[in-house]
Formats: sequence, structure tokens, C-alpha cells
Amino acid sequence: VQLVESGGGSVQAGDSLRLTCTASGRSFNDNAMGWFRQAPGKERELVATVGWTSSSTTYADSIKGRFTISRDKAKNTLYLDMRNLKPEDTAVYYCAARSVLYGPALRDERDFSYWGQGTPVTVSS
Repeated sequence: VQLVESGGGSVQAGDSLRLTCTASGRSFNDNAMGWFRQAPGKERELVATVGWTSSSTTYADSIKGRFTISRDKAKNTLYLDMRNLKPEDTAVYYCAARSVLYGPALRDERDFSYWGQGTPVTVSS
């Protein structure tokens, strides 16, 4: 089972990026998934998660209104659309998935069993 993130890079403040997480080895269509991030010298933190149905989402306050999480079950893929990026968004972004079926969007990383290797995002001012 693999989660592979892509789409990270170096951008200027105010720019937009789309992160993609592609799952292989099994389907996560019936599992909650999410994005977390870890900035240099800081703990990993919630960005956004989505429940097994896309109607359930949760976001960190710091990115609410700027980032949007979505999923394409036909492609077994998770997205994070980021706009109006700020230097404080600089971090390695990780995709995660729960092993438990169904369920809503959750905020605690300990609820997620599968993790990708991360994709770095650097935002310059």
C-alpha cells in the first residue's frame, strides 16, 4: 500500500498550488483521508481531512478559506488546492489515510494509519 504525494514546490507569497495524493495497493474510497504538514522545527499538524463521504471535511483555522480538500474516488486520489499561499505555509505536506472504514473527517493524526513520504512546499515573501 502506498500513498504518493506530488505537486509541491517553491512559490511566491500569494501564489497557488495543487497537491495530489495517489493511492495504490488498495482503495481508500471508503476511508477518511487527509493532509497534514510539518514545518521546520515544529510538530506535524493538521491541514485538512475529508471523511469517507466528501460532505464531511475539517480544516485547520490557519488555512480555512484558502485551502480546499477534495477527492476523486474514481482515481483513488486526494487533492489539496492551496491559494493565497503565505510564508508560514512552508512545510512538508503529508497525505494520510485511515484503515478504519467509513467515518467522518477527523483532526488527530493518530487516527490515520497510512502515510505518504511527503512533498515539500516553500513559500517565499
